[in-house]
Amino acid sequence: MPASLCGTWEMISNVNLDGYMIALGVSPCLRKIALKLKLKKVIEQQGDQLIIKTLSTFRNYTISFRVGQEFEEFTKGLDNRHLKSLVTREGNNLVCEQKGEKKNRGWVHWIEEDKLHLELYCEGEICKQVFKKKVNE
Repeated sequence: MPASLCGTWEMISNVNLDGYMIALGVSPCLRKIALKLKLKKVIEQQGDQLIIKTLSTFRNYTISFRVGQEFEEFTKGLDNRHLKSLVTREGNNLVCEQKGEKKNRGWVHWIEEDKLHLELYCEGEICKQVFKKKVNE
């Protein structure tokens, strides 16, 4: 994994989160709350394991995995689904394919200039998020 992904990242833009959450089947009440949140990502590497924490004032979500190894994921607090996920490296991108009830679901992380980009996709809806590295990192 490119070391530049590691660190603390603060959200600066969030496009089509509502459309993505509708595709996931997230309730209108939870969507309303989620749209008001400013997320923070903390990405760490411990040996060959990668840990991505998504933090907010409402709810936190942590995922840990090894690139190239399928793992069981439970999206507790998001859409509460059990998935089989696989993260691979495609060039400088980290690409996750999530298999479960929803079709064509996953995400892609990459660095462009000094920003962390994240595209979340599900059933044709794409949410584009951009994060800037925390200054004292």
